[in-house]
Amino acid sequence: MTRTPLLSGRGAALLSAAVALSFAASPAVAQQQAAAAHRQLGVDTANFDRSVRPQDDFFRFINGGWYDRTEIPADQSGWGSFQELREKSQDAVREILEAAAAKPGKPGSESQKIGDLYASYMDTTTIEQVGLGALKPELARIAALKSSAELPALMAHLARLRVRGPFSMSVGQDAKNSDVYIVGLTQSGLGMPNRDYYLLEGAKFAATRQAYTDYITKLLTLANQPDPAGAASRIMALETHLATIQWDRVRNRDRDSTYNRMTVQQLAKLAPSFDWRAFLKDAGVGQAQEVVVRQPDYLQGLDSVFAATPAETWRDYFTFGLLNSYADELPSAYQQARFDFSGRTLAGQQEMPVRWKRAANEVQGALGEAVGKIYVERHFSPEAKARMDALVRNLLAAFKAGINELSWMTPATRAQAQDKLAHFTVKIGYPDKWRDYSGLKIVRNDLLGNAMRSNAFSYDYMVSRLGKPVDRSRWGMTPQTVNAYYNPSNNEIVFPAAILQPPFFNVDADDAVNYGGIGAVIGHEISHGFDDQGRKSDGEGNLRDWWTPADAKAFEARAEKLAAEYSAYMPVDSLHINGKATLGENIGDLSGMAVALRAYHMSLGGKPAPVIDGYTGDQRFFMGWAQVWRTKTREAALRRQLLTDPHSPGQYRAFVPETNLDAFYQAFDIKPGDGMYRAPEDRVTIW
Repeated sequence: MTRTPLLSGRGAALLSAAVALSFAASPAVAQQQAAAAHRQLGVDTANFDRSVRPQDDFFRFINGGWYDRTEIPADQSGWGSFQELREKSQDAVREILEAAAAKPGKPGSESQKIGDLYASYMDTTTIEQVGLGALKPELARIAALKSSAELPALMAHLARLRVRGPFSMSVGQDAKNSDVYIVGLTQSGLGMPNRDYYLLEGAKFAATRQAYTDYITKLLTLANQPDPAGAASRIMALETHLATIQWDRVRNRDRDSTYNRMTVQQLAKLAPSFDWRAFLKDAGVGQAQEVVVRQPDYLQGLDSVFAATPAETWRDYFTFGLLNSYADELPSAYQQARFDFSGRTLAGQQEMPVRWKRAANEVQGALGEAVGKIYVERHFSPEAKARMDALVRNLLAAFKAGINELSWMTPATRAQAQDKLAHFTVKIGYPDKWRDYSGLKIVRNDLLGNAMRSNAFSYDYMVSRLGKPVDRSRWGMTPQTVNAYYNPSNNEIVFPAAILQPPFFNVDADDAVNYGGIGAVIGHEISHGFDDQGRKSDGEGNLRDWWTPADAKAFEARAEKLAAEYSAYMPVDSLHINGKATLGENIGDLSGMAVALRAYHMSLGGKPAPVIDGYTGDQRFFMGWAQVWRTKTREAALRRQLLTDPHSPGQYRAFVPETNLDAFYQAFDIKPGDGMYRAPEDRVTIW
């Protein structure tokens, strides 16, 4: 790459001075600089928009050229670094699936199941011939519902087929006793993304509600159900009622408010119109003596819905729910109807993804770890895992040092924070123990049956955990997933193999860019253990208040300030970022960057950072972060993200955290009056 000054004007003068000082250093430093010249910059300068200054619009400066020339693919709701890597991962998965379909292997083997499930999805001739097929007995069962007294048995049966009901039951770790599994109950039942789509005013939301009503009508018409339009109206009215009594997403984030442990007897008193004992028994968890209810007053409100809603409306509701759940496995008319609403209306997609991509999603949903086992063998090296191990150790050491430097935290809380950090578990690449799929039957010419059996298999696996020791080896993502996560109940950070690629992780790039990319991602996930909700669990993964009142108050003041900071941004229409709903992820970004920058500085061992292509180490660090978040999103998808997603839009993640870091101002000589400037007293520091 050509050596190009990053800045113009006073920024260029500062950079020139920094370069001069760097190259005037000792012979050892000069040798280090020479060695650095052989490294890649790791930042694609062709993506820059040099018509803007980094001091004014850092996203545009780093990503503006890419943004202006990039067209979102017709089958996508947005495009950026994550989508590019997901496409790459999906291409790798396609090779695995097509090879398995061509040579399925021994009957009952994972290869046979992978290949035959993929082939069954690609077999459109059989799908069109079968029609509703295995759904017909289920439709008849729903049509036989005579009264609300029969709802517990029907809902338990449909839950096993992954058909939504007005509440959802699951088996997971007890948040206050992470060594045991417990039954959880949470609000559910909406066919649109969340309650806001039913309740917010405005022409766009009214149009979306009409499109949803039309979709319900279309699906019921295709299935030859009686009175499709009337049924759609009744379903919409029922779901709107459910929406009015549901908690909003800010309230749902509160881990204290959503932990309400009670006996089954207390549950029965909370909502007496529903036979909870019968439901739990039919749902496969009849031995449960206690449950955790996330939204008690929702269940109280739902009790009156159970009592007042006629059986006809429930028949309509569950009939549509069944058809909607399996629309992707039904003939093309059903698939198209579902895409027209879920893809086109809600996400702005112009075209349905090609069939092999949908088939790949189907297989990974059913047999994800079986596919992941092959993916890891072909695409993940021991060297990458070793380098990632080292990076994580560096980030944990930097976070430890950062805790010790916190001026606002007292020694008592600091000791608890250090104890939690010391108990972090790290998972990289792939599971040590793979999922067993031997009990799942897959038939080559039976897509609908495969999907129903897969859903039942997954459900049975979940409920079978009740009463057994907690299996902490389980993963919540497959190795081929481009993502990462923190699990509070296990106090663990997890990094699947597929995310360990450029621009997140580049083995040939300079350390600064890698620390700004995957390093900040690692820091982000570590920070989730200490965000506004993660901080409520201890080192054993148990929901427990280990904070002194003064420290909790100091933390909350900083968190509220950060929430207000993000809430000031309005990406589309009159919709602002919801700073309280996105607070955990925003803390993750801010603190993740801070700890990654500290780790990068520690990695230099006291030596000056090399200058590569004219860019200082700190500049490359911030550039590495910003290029990770190059993204372009369709308006409908952006609106949905603002209303439903706990993450802020990528365009804002690219620069908002930096505006709180003093090092960013120093790296780019940002002054009052610049677009990226935030006054020192307004900057937020948490970890």
